[in-house]
Amino acid sequence: MRRMHIVGLLLLMIVPVGEAAAQLIPVLGAQRAGTSTAQFLKIGVGARAAAMGETFIAVANDASALYWNPAGIAQFNGHEAVLSHTQWLVDVRHQFLGAVYRLSPEDAIGLSLTSLHTDDMPVTTEVHPTGNGTYFRFSDLAIGVTYGKKLTPQFSFGATVRYFEETLDMLKMRGVVVDLGTYYWTGLGSSRFSAVVSNFGNQVAPEGTAQLYGGGEVNQFQEFSPPTLFKFGFAFEPIQNEYNTLTASVQLNHPNDNSENVSLGFEYVWSKTFAVRGGYRLNADEQSYSLGAGVATGLEILSLSLDYGYTAFGRLGGVHRISMLVRL
Repeated sequence: MRRMHIVGLLLLMIVPVGEAAAQLIPVLGAQRAGTSTAQFLKIGVGARAAAMGETFIAVANDASALYWNPAGIAQFNGHEAVLSHTQWLVDVRHQFLGAVYRLSPEDAIGLSLTSLHTDDMPVTTEVHPTGNGTYFRFSDLAIGVTYGKKLTPQFSFGATVRYFEETLDMLKMRGVVVDLGTYYWTGLGSSRFSAVVSNFGNQVAPEGTAQLYGGGEVNQFQEFSPPTLFKFGFAFEPIQNEYNTLTASVQLNHPNDNSENVSLGFEYVWSKTFAVRGGYRLNADEQSYSLGAGVATGLEILSLSLDYGYTAFGRLGGVHRISMLVRL
């Protein structure tokens, strides 16, 4: 009976709600591009997950689960912290810092901080197309609190409440979004699947006053939805022994502001020390293949992992990520 209740909960999470109603023909969602705000919330964190094509919600067994799947923070023992740096497109920099504290063998809490920023940019006008001598900056910030719990040895649930704000010169946009995640071990080998709804919240609008060229100003702005994303993932280990572990994963992504896409990924780990990873995303504008590697070392009181990931974005170039994970 308990398993029936768990499966029922998973099915409820899988059923799309409202505007996020699913279409399984990918091209039908492209017309929604550019209809949501706070796009930095969609930038994946951690070189390990990025190298696997971001097929990570059904893996999510380290502190980067704070971003990918809040239920994942109940999937590992001990305390962990992760620091990730992403050299994003057009010289934008993205950082993520997260920590998970184990409360008991069944539950854990976590705290995360996300930052995105650019260098100062010149203000241009109709009569000063190369700059009028003043500068502005664009920056984003998000702070999240996460709780994850194993309800049974097979099923875990987690939730994140995240405050975010965007700053563009004199304008600010603030809001609160919620992530909900599940993690279920099927009992068939190491196979498991996960369902996650991320960045679910109310519409938000900019606050402040924008000065128009010629002396006018604007202080009323249109509201936009946050970038809500529904994800369903599956992972298993076709090879798993003392020295070799191969993880394969697949993930369906359904955003509220674009077409559905599917990601494939793998991770091979040798002797729990060295890892190589790769992935590919289908039906995603520009984004295609990804690859990376990592090394891990264990000390007397802690273990340390260093990872690198590269993601190809076609005509836009490539994105480099590095991350460090500390386990106590």
